[in-house]
Amino acid sequence: MPLFLEKLLSVCSGDISSCKGHKLPSGFHNYTLIDDLITLLNNRNGFYGFESALHVFPFETVGEEIGVVAWNDNSLWIDCYDDLARNAIFFAEDVFGGQFCIKQDGIYTFDPETGSFDYLAPDINEWCKKILEDYQVLTGYPLANAWQKKHGPIPVGYRLVPKVPFVAGGEYEPDNLYLEKSTVAMKARANIALQIRDIPDGSNIQLKLIDGD
Repeated sequence: MPLFLEKLLSVCSGDISSCKGHKLPSGFHNYTLIDDLITLLNNRNGFYGFESALHVFPFETVGEEIGVVAWNDNSLWIDCYDDLARNAIFFAEDVFGGQFCIKQDGIYTFDPETGSFDYLAPDINEWCKKILEDYQVLTGYPLANAWQKKHGPIPVGYRLVPKVPFVAGGEYEPDNLYLEKSTVAMKARANIALQIRDIPDGSNIQLKLIDGD
């Protein structure tokens, strides 16, 4: 097992699903790093880390736990972003629903409020290293910890979403966070991303917020 993958798994939960050796649909194999993802999930089939701030999807859906195949079904939430969320395989998320994904040249983050991708690491082992080195920023752990001390554990299938979107100046504070179902949150923030996609940086924006159902 790659070194940093092993180190990350040593501080995370057990498998979300006990099933092993699943095959991914053919479309997933268009990505050069897909074997990295298969290695990850064969070693730990979905897991949580840093008090649920990090969530890695299992191969398959298990109860309320959405599997990586279902999560990447365009009709679930990706289509809501028009063309902004295309050409990636989303395999994990931070506590706010910010996505980690595979693209052709590496591992990227995807901001659900802006629809923007940012390069993070060349492969999943190096992604694990980045998470271990900077988990407080990359997973949102401090806010996950503070919010759960007050409100209790984050339920399966939910993330902490800002009441006032971060992109609109919402504060990274527990009082600005509420529980929302992951799919609902992604759809609602797709609306924000589409509203601001063509607005120059620094411009004033007036967002129309909608329910993600």
